[in-house]
Amino acid sequence: MRFPFALTYQLSKYLVKKKLKGEKIFPLVLMLEPLHACNLECIGCGRIREYKDVINEKLTLEECLNAVDECNAPVVSICGGEPLMYSQIGELVEEIVKRKKHVYLCTNGILLAKTLNKFKPSNYLSINIHIDGTKETHDLIVDKNGVYDKAIEAIKLAKNAGFLVCTNTTIYKETDINDTIRLFDVLDNLNIDGILVSPAYEYEVIPEKIFLNKQEIHDKFKIIDSYTKNYRFYSTPIYMKFLRGEKKLDCTPWGNVTRNVKGWKAPCYLITDKHFNNFNAFTNEVQWDKYGPGRDPRCANCMVHSGFEASVALGKNNSFSEFLQLAKWNMF
Repeated sequence: MRFPFALTYQLSKYLVKKKLKGEKIFPLVLMLEPLHACNLECIGCGRIREYKDVINEKLTLEECLNAVDECNAPVVSICGGEPLMYSQIGELVEEIVKRKKHVYLCTNGILLAKTLNKFKPSNYLSINIHIDGTKETHDLIVDKNGVYDKAIEAIKLAKNAGFLVCTNTTIYKETDINDTIRLFDVLDNLNIDGILVSPAYEYEVIPEKIFLNKQEIHDKFKIIDSYTKNYRFYSTPIYMKFLRGEKKLDCTPWGNVTRNVKGWKAPCYLITDKHFNNFNAFTNEVQWDKYGPGRDPRCANCMVHSGFEASVALGKNNSFSEFLQLAKWNMF
């Protein structure tokens, strides 16, 4: 199977329970940001800019675990910042895995060699390494030489130690898709467990014209999609169809919720209108129908997986044939 059986089973069971209860707003993924400090200053990252006033603050271990328990999402993506800089990252991952939550530990890979002994291989833990191109491209995007080599070594190290390893690749306006395909060849030769690819997050706080409009997204992803059968993609075929401009999907902003040092970030991973101290207030008080393409101008060009893959998982606008396509895709 493309994903561990336990993840597929638990996510399916979770969705059925929510629908039988008639619940309308519930998260599929918790984006947990224990800290926003980082050892890089990537050109497309909004976190270190948006949260510069609290860059030295961090959540306590108790606050992190309370967030996991509060929202009760079946998947927890630990991000930031660079989460391997969090002093209690080993204990945090261990406690979340004990709760039978599926953890994606997002990292740039720089510190993995020093911290890998803090973790144990598990079907509930995937190490997600950020890598945006081959050596020259990736080092340019992260604005530091040598990071690509460390990311590749981190992949090898984690794979050799028995961990599930996936990667996250972001596509920008100036991304050379030929370089992206060369990267996928490298990752495939490393026996990577999965590749996630998505258009760049259009952060409000980044003025640089590095992001794609919708037509540019369609053009680049038509090329990328022609290679999907060659690699083990985690991006679903329905989402890729959406990125090619061949399918309409509504955004599900509450599908991936974010908890950080300021609270529950509303409405989504990219836009910040308010932070809530209480998860129930967050889910009940945000006017969710105000957000998404066609509703909020800030959402006009957004096609990011955090909002739209959730719609795929929920079956929004999916035909029966697409449902069968997803089932078959997940099996191989």
